[in-house]
Amino acid sequence: MVIAAPEPKAELQPVGEQRVVLRGLSWEAYLQILNALPQSRGSRLTYDNEVLEITIPLEDHEFSVRLIECFLRTLVELMRMRIKTMGSTTMNYPRLKKGAEPDSAYYIQNQPLVKGRNVDFSQDPPPDLVVEVDITHTDIAKNQFYSSIGVPEFWRFNGKIWRIYQLQEGVYVEFEVSPTFPQVPKEQLYAFLKQAKEDEIEAVESLRTWWYSSMMEATI
Repeated sequence: MVIAAPEPKAELQPVGEQRVVLRGLSWEAYLQILNALPQSRGSRLTYDNEVLEITIPLEDHEFSVRLIECFLRTLVELMRMRIKTMGSTTMNYPRLKKGAEPDSAYYIQNQPLVKGRNVDFSQDPPPDLVVEVDITHTDIAKNQFYSSIGVPEFWRFNGKIWRIYQLQEGVYVEFEVSPTFPQVPKEQLYAFLKQAKEDEIEAVESLRTWWYSSMMEATI
């Protein structure tokens, strides 16, 4: 029997997001709010069984999201993989009464199934990898949320700690290495983020250098 990884506990950190939580909200009311909001907005909505959380990302949040995406896309390129980037596309699942606009979502393994067209979440599989940055407390149990949708891999970053979850028997189990990028230790993301705070281009160059060096060592 697989035991689900516990939800990470909130820590005292700089404010990364502003949040508004509405409770007792029906699915229909959530859709009305979603449809009333402009598409070009900075806020992101997550709806989970009558709880709607509206998140407004601040600088620390957005900085981390963009850098993690840069890290991930660089690895995809280096490993000669394929990717379809979904960003914060609204993912609605009416049957589950769940809807999300994650920080980032990607099709990698299933990219061939959805390439060249819009994704239909009522028929297509969920994204292969979802990334969420939660520096301040969130009222949504996101491990449970994304595991119930069936997202195979979930990354969470709280501004300090990168957690990698893989779906096993319907729950998330925490791993030290991403199943999508098994050759890449966690230390590389931490090193990338630290260097990128000073120079983002140099951080990408260093990541490439590390990759080619590690590949050469593996062939010796």
